[in-house]
Amino acid sequence: MSREQLRFTPGEKAQIAWYVARMAKRGLADDRQCGGRVDQSDLQRKVERIEEQARRRAEKARTGK
Repeated sequence: MSREQLRFTPGEKAQIAWYVARMAKRGLADDRQCGGRVDQSDLQRKVERIEEQARRRAEKARTGK
């Protein structure tokens, strides 16, 4: 599937907004003086999972099943 625009449900949009806000909050909490960076991979995986769900739904609608 090419890089086309995914269509998200309102619930998915709300979840993505929530995860992005949490990522921003973690980024602000990271002072970077101790040399460590805040790990956000768990939230990124959650957003990717929602995107994959939207891709599967679009593919299913395209094939008509």
